[in-house]
Amino acid sequence: MRTRALLALPAVAVLALTGCGGSASDTAVGTTSSGPGGGLSGTLTVFAAASLTDVFGDLGDQLMAENPGLQVQFNFAGSSALATQLTQGAPADVFASANDEQMTVVTDAGLQAADPAVFTGNVLEIAVPEGNPGNVTGLADFGDADLTLAVCAADVPCGAAAAAVFADAGITPQPDTEEEDVKAALTKVQLGEVDAALVYATDVQAAGPDVEGIPFPEAEQEVNDYPICTMAAAPNPEAAQAFVDLVESDAGQQALTDAGFRAPA
Repeated sequence: MRTRALLALPAVAVLALTGCGGSASDTAVGTTSSGPGGGLSGTLTVFAAASLTDVFGDLGDQLMAENPGLQVQFNFAGSSALATQLTQGAPADVFASANDEQMTVVTDAGLQAADPAVFTGNVLEIAVPEGNPGNVTGLADFGDADLTLAVCAADVPCGAAAAAVFADAGITPQPDTEEEDVKAALTKVQLGEVDAALVYATDVQAAGPDVEGIPFPEAEQEVNDYPICTMAAAPNPEAAQAFVDLVESDAGQQALTDAGFRAPA
């Protein structure tokens, strides 16, 4: 069983993860090294961009299946929120960001164990409810004040990418809501609360038949690179490295490709 906790924590708070992940004290202290059978054990805490929820959850399941003594816990949120939590003392073993800017916040604070590596990429896509009731056709429609529109807040990677594509296209957007992460923007579409949202192509793919995607050529000008690193103060460094190795492995890269992500440049 996996834990996919989407936390909204004060940055200095102790993580309170739910499900199979155990108590807050388990997370803060961590358990390193090998279990009785030689596999990994203890708790592995991964901070990851919200757009990685499904594929990282599956990879976490795989790592736990291979190491029955290991519990993998995730904090999925906007990369800027995660970077803030980390720089203010939240304990974690791995950080995966949806852009280089938020990873730089962490590396400038000296919190990484090694140089981050780009492991995948992603592009924006327009998401509309099934049937496209707003008759959205392309990026220019985000300048239409008569439509109900959602984007990500500018301080998270999907919002920064959106701002860049709007600037590239000479469009002044008219959003009705700016969401804290890409999953929140997608939820507005799934619930039929907006005519369109600007999210990642991978989120459209993961949403299933309730959401339709509209690719647009301007997206190719703003491909988001996703870097990952282990943390210098990782409570479980062996498991942290094992997770990063899995993400970068052929199996991990195939899982990302299957989810709609792009191979790293």
